[in-house]
Amino acid sequence: MSPPKTPSKHIGGGLLGKVKDLLGLSGGKQTLISPTASLSVRTGKAAGAKDFQWLEKNIPCQKACPASTDIPAYLTAVHEGDHDAAYRINLRDNIFPAVLGRVCSRPCEAACRHGWEGLGEPVSICFSKRSAADFKNQDLVLMEPWFGSSGKTIAIVGAGPAGLTAARNLALLGHRVTVYEKHDKPGGMMNQGIPAFRLPRETIEKEIAQIAALGVDIVCNTEIGKTIQLAELTTNNDAVIMAAGTLLPNMLNLPGKELDGIRHGLDFLLEVNQTGSAKVGERVIVIGGGFTAMDCARTARRLGATTVQLDEEWHQKALPGSILRIPKDLVNVWYRRSVDEMPITPGELDELENEHIPLECMVSPKAYIGKNGHVAAMQFIRTELGEPDASGRRQPIEITGSEFEIEVDTVLLATSQFPDTSWIDESLAPALTKENGWLKGDGKHATEHKKIFAAGDFAEGANSLIQAIAHAKACARKVDTFLMGEERLKDVVVIEDVKKTGRKREMDWVGQQKMPTTPLTHRDLPTEVELGYDEQLSVTEAQRCYRCHYKFEIDQDKCILCDVCIKARARPECILQLKELRHDDEGRVVSWEVADTPHDIKMIWINEEECIRCNACLEVCPAYAITIQKVSLATEPACP
Repeated sequence: MSPPKTPSKHIGGGLLGKVKDLLGLSGGKQTLISPTASLSVRTGKAAGAKDFQWLEKNIPCQKACPASTDIPAYLTAVHEGDHDAAYRINLRDNIFPAVLGRVCSRPCEAACRHGWEGLGEPVSICFSKRSAADFKNQDLVLMEPWFGSSGKTIAIVGAGPAGLTAARNLALLGHRVTVYEKHDKPGGMMNQGIPAFRLPRETIEKEIAQIAALGVDIVCNTEIGKTIQLAELTTNNDAVIMAAGTLLPNMLNLPGKELDGIRHGLDFLLEVNQTGSAKVGERVIVIGGGFTAMDCARTARRLGATTVQLDEEWHQKALPGSILRIPKDLVNVWYRRSVDEMPITPGELDELENEHIPLECMVSPKAYIGKNGHVAAMQFIRTELGEPDASGRRQPIEITGSEFEIEVDTVLLATSQFPDTSWIDESLAPALTKENGWLKGDGKHATEHKKIFAAGDFAEGANSLIQAIAHAKACARKVDTFLMGEERLKDVVVIEDVKKTGRKREMDWVGQQKMPTTPLTHRDLPTEVELGYDEQLSVTEAQRCYRCHYKFEIDQDKCILCDVCIKARARPECILQLKELRHDDEGRVVSWEVADTPHDIKMIWINEEECIRCNACLEVCPAYAITIQKVSLATEPACP
């Protein structure tokens, strides 16, 4: 099915490769290329609109990754057993490969072509990233700087994922960077919010050490606004980046909110992560449906809150106006939307079930009910789903008259958190914050103060680690441009001729490899649950990647318009007989018209968005008209 028709230039008729058009530059030389070609140059480096469009449409995992990680390249390296190369490819883009190989939100896997309808399950991209870290040979891996020393100094507030990412990239750009952290160790939410059973602390420490080894100074136990004022940092440095995260908890403005026994999930996790313990009662409920909710429930479980399943009889008793008693020593999760709206990975739900932690959906908290100053019960109301809200998830709508109560003695709120701007000097606040205390800028990197920038969750609000990393990478480039007066980095599309992809058709039917885990009876606070692939398992899983960075294309000069490739195609629409192919003024494909009869066929065209790189067309073409090239995204100095 073709895309919607758009007013555009169109090309059709005969062997279209005979018509040449100047569309790009390669290595400083003009290159003539067919206007029907997928890219603007034959080989080399390109930066045309159609070149970037090709990457976006054909490598869906990389497009979905906020940090634009070159996923096909590192999966290929893992499959070839070169875990060192795979780790370096990851390190270039996402800064914390070993960390994200454990706790990434995995937007890439939802986009993976292998998971499309009829093609099986997505490649385990996240687990493969971890294997690159697990089996690399080098202890610390340092990236090569883009430039020498600039003589510029930058202060960064917050040593979380965003602050450390900005620091790493600014160091590579030649700047002197100091990161200030109010806690006793760097890492932000990686240390403070994520339990050790999901993310071992030595993993965090090793990847932070790689950043420090580039010359980045990380100063802990230093609270900006108390130890040092923001104004002082601004005066003493050429630029300042605020990357202080989101530490202001959303406590829910409900009746009874002042009662004891109610605390925010992040405070709870911070206490456990710092001390190894925290007090929980006999009847614990967690309110929320994200990663923090899962971490709170699983942590409370390990602190001694045992679990039982709430059976059908229990549910039937949950009638309007009823008061229900949760079985003693129970922790469970309550969420106001459905499972489909939960912003977590499927693996989190699996582990919730494995650890026998009940999940109650379509219920929203209404009030806390106290006894002797302590929470003793909680009132809920049942919900139904309405239209999607700004987050894209369907809005929960309360069902009138469906209230009920449950007995509790500990409530953990995993209900998001906000940036805390109270530490910003009064002299700088008018330029940086709104009257309600929120940061100005709506997620932008620059602020109204020319020397002060914002990165990660502090700028955008609570988000995933990979999103914070991506935002901070972009922030570092903005700061560099501000300091140096020009854009010193550029993104280019690298096009290379290859003879083969290294794949076999049999690889398409290899099933997704499951992650080995620690038995339930051996799970405690410090023991990692996911054990990682062994080396052979990592190679087996990585071979499943279609290697979407390879471009299969029909040379219209050589094509004899036979239908052999059509008969061999693996997908119904991966190769099409076209009457017309339409482009916009920048050469990007916007639509096409499939030929209705043999007389209408003007060209045979590979619809690369549907291509699974199976090699079938290449192997049967009698005219040798089909070529393969490797296409990659790269960031490099704009000038030598």
